Amino acid sequence: MDTELNRLEAQLEQFISMYAALRDENRELRAHQSQLEAENRQLTSKINLATEKLEAVLARLPQ
Repeated sequence: MDTELNRLEAQLEQFISMYAALRDENRELRAHQSQLEAENRQLTSKINLATEKLEAVLARLPQ
């Protein structure tokens, strides 16, 4: 009986440890995702600005 309880206790400790590690990893991944989404918005804005400038230049070129 004690052996089984010790085994279950060890498994529970392992589960708790894995849970904490995965929770921390999930938090880091969410932060990284937010950072990448912000960078993506910034790059999209730069692309749109470059497109507008290029279209303006092309509009001024003689046909």
